[in-house]
Formats: sequence, C-alpha cells, structure tokens
Amino acid sequence: MIDIHLSINNREQVIQLPILPSEFKIKSQHKNETYDTISQGEIKLIGMEGLKSISIESFFPSKKYNFNRSNEYYGWEYVEIIEKWKERRVPIRIVISNTPINMACTIDSFEYGIKDGTKDIYYTLELGEFKFINLNKKEV
Repeated sequence: MIDIHLSINNREQVIQLPILPSEFKIKSQHKNETYDTISQGEIKLIGMEGLKSISIESFFPSKKYNFNRSNEYYGWEYVEIIEKWKERRVPIRIVISNTPINMACTIDSFEYGIKDGTKDIYYTLELGEFKFINLNKKEV
C-alpha cells in the first residue's frame, strides 16, 4: 500500500492525503526540437530533459470513513491548507511511499468543489517539478 504526503518548508507542515487516488501519472518530458531542412527534410534534435508533472484526483472526506488513510483533517481544512501554501509562493514536496517519487513541486492548479450530498470535497491537484538553482560562485 502506498501513502501520499505533501509538505512545505522542510516538513514545517505535512499532510497525508486521506483518500488515495485511483491512479496517478507522472509526465516526464524531453525538450526535443524538430527542424525542416532543404536536403534531408524533417530532422529532430534531442534536447534537454523537461520538468516533470503529476496530476492527482481524489477527494477530501468531510467525515471519518473506515478507508481513510488519515483523520488529521477533514474537508475544507485540506483546501485551506493548500490555498495557504499557494499564497506563500514556496515549493512544496510530494512523497509517495514505496515509489521513488520524492520531488519539490509548484502548485500549478488546484480545482475543488462538492459534487454530491456527502459534503466531501472533490479535487484535482496539478503539481509541476521545481528545480532548485545552484549557482557556482566565482572568485574575481
């Protein structure tokens, strides 16, 4: 069984997603470029690796269910936490246990709402990889 944790600022605050999504997919891109040439037609040059992204769809339960992975928060509390994280404009981290997924991310999109009478909050969370920039200092 896997667990999905989101955290901010070196685990200053951590949330475990209470309901696992039925699936998640990592999009791993490469910045290849295609060019038209006069003598060889179309050619492709292999570029650098692009940033990864992940999309998660699930719901935040409004009450305790026997299948919850966590009962620390309920419903709108999760929404408030993620919205506050967005306002801080710092990367968050996603860790998915029993997988190699452990990456710093930006919150690219967060869509949520109610769609049935349970008061559960259904959401789609789009995360994009964040790479920390390492600048080499040079002595003059």
